[in-house]
Amino acid sequence: MFVMITYENVFLRWFLSLIHIAQTLDEIGWTPYHLKLFFLNGFGYAVDALQLSLQGIIATQAVYEFQPSYETGLTIAVYTGMLVGALFWGLSADIFGRKVAFNVSLFICAVFTIVAGAAPNWGSLGFFIALSAFGAGGNLVLDTTVFLEYLPSNKQWLVIWLAAWWGVGCTIAGLVAWGFMLPDVWQSIANYSCSNPNAAPFTPCTKANNSGWRYLMYTMGAMIFAMSLARVTVIRLKETPKFLLGQGEDAKVIEGFQELASKYDRPCSLTVEQLEACGTISSAHSKSRFSIGEFWIHIRSLFMTKEVAFTTLLIWLSWSMIGLAYPLFNVFLPSYLASRGIEFGITSTYETWRNYALVQVCGIFGPMIGGHMANWRFLGRRYTMIIGAVITMAFFFAYSQVTSQVENITYSCVISFTLEIYYGTLYGYTAEVLPSAHRATGNGIAVAFGRLMGVMSAVIATVANTATTGPIFICGALYGGLAICAFLFPFEPYGRRAS
Repeated sequence: MFVMITYENVFLRWFLSLIHIAQTLDEIGWTPYHLKLFFLNGFGYAVDALQLSLQGIIATQAVYEFQPSYETGLTIAVYTGMLVGALFWGLSADIFGRKVAFNVSLFICAVFTIVAGAAPNWGSLGFFIALSAFGAGGNLVLDTTVFLEYLPSNKQWLVIWLAAWWGVGCTIAGLVAWGFMLPDVWQSIANYSCSNPNAAPFTPCTKANNSGWRYLMYTMGAMIFAMSLARVTVIRLKETPKFLLGQGEDAKVIEGFQELASKYDRPCSLTVEQLEACGTISSAHSKSRFSIGEFWIHIRSLFMTKEVAFTTLLIWLSWSMIGLAYPLFNVFLPSYLASRGIEFGITSTYETWRNYALVQVCGIFGPMIGGHMANWRFLGRRYTMIIGAVITMAFFFAYSQVTSQVENITYSCVISFTLEIYYGTLYGYTAEVLPSAHRATGNGIAVAFGRLMGVMSAVIATVANTATTGPIFICGALYGGLAICAFLFPFEPYGRRAS
């Protein structure tokens, strides 16, 4: 939350020190270092989206090969892994720093994505997918935190733009799957996907004739590994100045600023003496970092006042609702497209996956528009979320009434675009309004609520059946609720420096 001055000296000292940090970030301004951060943090968004998309893409073919199996089981596995990952990486980033998590999370994800491609049975596949999701699960927490804590105040809206990488990740997954799993795209490649073994005529589905999904996992795992290498070679990330400030490391804060300013020939007037003049800031930790007390400090600080507590609860509620609405549409999108295609006489898997790729491409541009809208004085973050949620709700209800394949694709593309206006802005808003010393914890819990509801989406999708319009109506109603939550938020970050 924007740090509030109270009569307690600790808050006053923290507030004054943050003013100095923010002024120095503004003094240095936007540099090539920030551009590198945008791409490297964007990789985390892309990988998070990849993990969610991959399990939805491979589920059907994996079910054909492994018996007995439960098709939505992979959805439960990936969301469970991401739930644990969000909590673990979020809390550890506030306790031990952003740097370690930033450097190793993608590597863990890459290793287990590749291993999942070699899974010998259904149980091991779900287990390895959960582990890869654990590695990816903290990226939505870390990416916004690291990027925001280095940004000058007039560029804070770029945190919303990070969500464009989400659409990039989904698009990459769809395009690669389109090639590996569908033989009618590349006629020179053998048939890498088997048909339903329960359909006549009976054809056993084995690893030998169903390797497309495995090749997809190997390829995506290799790409994620390349991203993890880029994070430790393209840029040598140092701890963010706001995290160091919370540790009482004034000298390291100044050292980092001076190094950045010197490298890009920018002014930096802040000195250690100026920070020390604000008073001594003790570490934002308990006596033992491996204790319940440490965890409680970070949780309690998210409820320091009534307004702060209300905002925290609304953020967590919003993430819970979007956590249910998003997978009910996006993760099960192939099912919607295929069922609607059959209804309109389109049975080609080629067209189904082509349409999937088109829908994901449209999602790339939603956060870009949302970022610019959120930077307009008369809209800000809150009204941008309201507009994005209301428009998305309207198109969800309209989608339930489509009568042709053209309408099917058109509405799906528009929904993908508008929901990312809301989603991308929520990402940025969450990071901006949480206190820096506890930002990753609060953000991690918010994302974890979203993941928990993602698990529930698999259950609802089974009961409601993704081949019907039931989940579509649920999504529409949820976006209406998200608009109400955005209206009730007490803080508007536009024109204000994040803590």
